[in-house]
Amino acid sequence: MTCSLMWFRSDLRIHDNTALAAAARRGPVVAVFLRSVPHWQRHGHGANKIDFWHRGVVALSEALAGIGIPLLHRDIDDFGQAPATLLDIARKVGASSLHFNNEYPLDEQQRDRNVIEAFRQADLGATGHHDSVAFAPGELLTGKGDFYSVFTPFARAWHRQLTAHRLTLRDRPFPQPSPATESDTVAPPPRLDDAPADVARWPAGETAAADRLERFLRFRAHRYAQQRDFPDVAGTSELSPYLALGMISHRQCLQAALNGNDGSLAEGDAGIVSWVNELVWREFYQHVAAGFSRVCRHRAFQQHTEALAWRDDENGFRAWCEGRTGYPIVDAAMRQLVRTGWMHNRLRMIAAMFLSKHLLIDWRRGETFFLRHLVDGEFCANNGGWQWAASTGTDAAPYFRIFNPTTQSRRFDTQGRFIAEHVPELAELQARDRHAPSDTQRADTGYPAPIVDHKAARIRALDAFKALPPPVRESGT
Repeated sequence: MTCSLMWFRSDLRIHDNTALAAAARRGPVVAVFLRSVPHWQRHGHGANKIDFWHRGVVALSEALAGIGIPLLHRDIDDFGQAPATLLDIARKVGASSLHFNNEYPLDEQQRDRNVIEAFRQADLGATGHHDSVAFAPGELLTGKGDFYSVFTPFARAWHRQLTAHRLTLRDRPFPQPSPATESDTVAPPPRLDDAPADVARWPAGETAAADRLERFLRFRAHRYAQQRDFPDVAGTSELSPYLALGMISHRQCLQAALNGNDGSLAEGDAGIVSWVNELVWREFYQHVAAGFSRVCRHRAFQQHTEALAWRDDENGFRAWCEGRTGYPIVDAAMRQLVRTGWMHNRLRMIAAMFLSKHLLIDWRRGETFFLRHLVDGEFCANNGGWQWAASTGTDAAPYFRIFNPTTQSRRFDTQGRFIAEHVPELAELQARDRHAPSDTQRADTGYPAPIVDHKAARIRALDAFKALPPPVRESGT
């Protein structure tokens, strides 16, 4: 009897998995995971994300074993080796077809086209399934037939066209008889240059993801709108790493939101509605990556901003990376990132805008640094957030909007508790002094002076943006 081959990538779950359900409907399934650590590293992923990926595959292997599906592991150097590797596996296990869930950044789409063509030439089937977002890129278009370049009309269309069918959970495969193919021994952890940070905070696998979703909806969701911007409060879902690697699906999240909000996603409980809005943002950025592929080529979405005169400031960049800019909220954010592999969303905006506006350093350098450290590093969301902060992207903050870090600190870390946790040299100061220590307090604590004056930096950034040529109409390329 022939079998189907299920290729797992960033969809590490057996529940509500479109490709897995489709493969299982055809008969026996053999699963495969291609680990491409050198490729991931060349594309910016660091130890935190790669370690989480590895632990997710270990959890997936155990879950698949529970339903009789073997999981094969292969290490490859880059995406170019995927077609031949998968074909070799398909022939060895007697698979007549390959199934996988689509991914939308440029390199991933090209990889999948190459795989499909290789299988076609070998007279085998290969099918990519729509799974990771409610609408496949190209399904939601403007009245002129273009991809949306602004979030608000995209979100309106998303809510307007969303149907119950799009949120229907996929069937979990029934247990298989003992397979002819044996699972591989779980691959050892990859050798990485850096040790992953704060592993205990991010238990991997879909069981951990489901537990985190349940606890969020029970204890935090109803206060999410009020608390989501305060980094010293445990007010967010912390599901982003699990969504990034598909240990939980958007459908599972949205179904849970419906159940907790009387069947509505667009109105009702303010906290749940606000959280759903963040899930739609995540989907929007995946549409942008597919519809405006230049963002996958290290280019700005707002094409006229390519002419911006970014500064070459290595000392400033290192100070930002190391959390010693002299602005406590920025430094606390950067130290949180390096120490834990995660950063609160409000702080991502503050830190990104500081680098791109106060220091006028190319946003792409910050995007790369974030991706290397984030356990939830996901190209589409990371790129979209950075371009928003730098005023080069979709829904970009107007170039004249430049966060004052001290004002942001006083507003969102009122008592300076977050600063005290991550910049401990300031912990003994009075709460009101932690946001902007005096010269004497800096000297006494060893905390550095600001590397740039806010007012002067703001004027410099405004002048740089005013010098740009007029914007051009954005179109999908």
